[in-house]
Amino acid sequence: MMEKLDSLRILTLAENTAPFGGSLLGQHGLSFLIEGKSEQATLQVIMDVGQDYDALCNNMEKLNVDVGQIDAVVLSHCHYDHTSGVAALLTQTKKRGVPVIAHPHIFRAHFINTPVLRHVGIMEGNNMQSLVAAGGQPFLTRDPLPLMPGLTTTGEVPRITSFEESVLKVFTINEGNVFRDSMPDDISLVACIKGRGLVVITGCSHAGIINIIKQAFSLYPGEELHVVIGGLHLEGAGSERITKTVEELCSFRPDLVSAGHCTGFDAQVAFYNVLGDRFVPLSAGAEFIISK
Repeated sequence: MMEKLDSLRILTLAENTAPFGGSLLGQHGLSFLIEGKSEQATLQVIMDVGQDYDALCNNMEKLNVDVGQIDAVVLSHCHYDHTSGVAALLTQTKKRGVPVIAHPHIFRAHFINTPVLRHVGIMEGNNMQSLVAAGGQPFLTRDPLPLMPGLTTTGEVPRITSFEESVLKVFTINEGNVFRDSMPDDISLVACIKGRGLVVITGCSHAGIINIIKQAFSLYPGEELHVVIGGLHLEGAGSERITKTVEELCSFRPDLVSAGHCTGFDAQVAFYNVLGDRFVPLSAGAEFIISK
């Protein structure tokens, strides 16, 4: 029998928006604290760190997050608004050998040229050497990587759908040649909860949220989709793409979708119009506890 988690806690440490009147700070970026529990073990994972580490630290302090308890870091993809400050976080844990899980291409050249040439990937001070010096131990793989029974990365996500082409015009360099970057490093987390089903946690869903969900189903055959949380990168997408994505995702009958960051207002409205109270806009401090 496939092993599953007893419970999963997801705490939003950084997001574009913050609650009105509170002390949490918003930033263009995303970060989650994810805690998986089973009878055998408890694991605390930070997924992404936003782009402003001072703002992240403020929120971690206000949310009573003990950085010293972090067991691993997952980087969903290379973009600066998800990876800036990883080395600082690792240093703050005061640990050595903290697993840093990512795709092997995450440190590549990654840039835009509109309106001018600008690097938008891993920034200076957060390259592999810096992460190792700060106490990290890179686990760079294209394959799904289980973090504990019932919690795994998706690994590199196969692009199956016909309508989820990236809306970003980003580029990379390989052997001296410039190519359109297909974002192969985009990975997500999947948890399987006893009595609940699958929870999919995304950074930006550059691989396409439907492709990601189908990958989750392939990792846990026979399980139903319970919750989707994260960025869906439908900002700037056309109405046809948004409509098709909403229809496909909702056909899986999730009990909750909480999307923000790069999802875009039009897509949030479209999800709310279909799901009603089963859709919640994401914000800093949002907490989700899922148990059997």
